[in-house]
Amino acid sequence: MSVLKEGDKAPVFQGLNQDEKNISLSDYKGQKVILYFYPKDNTPGCTAESCNLSDNYDELTKQGFVVIGVSPDSIASHQKFIAKHSLRFNLIADTEKIILEQYNAWGEKKMYGRTYMGVLRKTFIIDENGVIIKIFEKVKTKDHTNQILSELA
Repeated sequence: MSVLKEGDKAPVFQGLNQDEKNISLSDYKGQKVILYFYPKDNTPGCTAESCNLSDNYDELTKQGFVVIGVSPDSIASHQKFIAKHSLRFNLIADTEKIILEQYNAWGEKKMYGRTYMGVLRKTFIIDENGVIIKIFEKVKTKDHTNQILSELA
């Protein structure tokens, strides 16, 4: 699989959100999309990142963005995560890791000298025409909204 780069057409994905509703990139044609990949619901870094985006949701929507989160967690896990933290956007349950692989967000990780496969925390900014205009591979979980907005200013 080829590695995605800024300027590439974003792969069209499809998956179920927390309400078991089918969500596709094509649903957001004509809108800017913040598509973020995170490892696991209710873990410290993932909670910080998701809450930061949710807390700044009004500003992001004012700037014309739609926010979509993707992790390999189940729909039930997403429902609990959203309820616990009052998240204000869709989370896709990519239990089969199809979208994660499409976006090169599933890969080899290393921790404590051990190598394993896991979610690579990444954020893709996709423009109104479905083109990737920015990829964040080093996400500032506690300040992700400012990281995104300052890079796109």
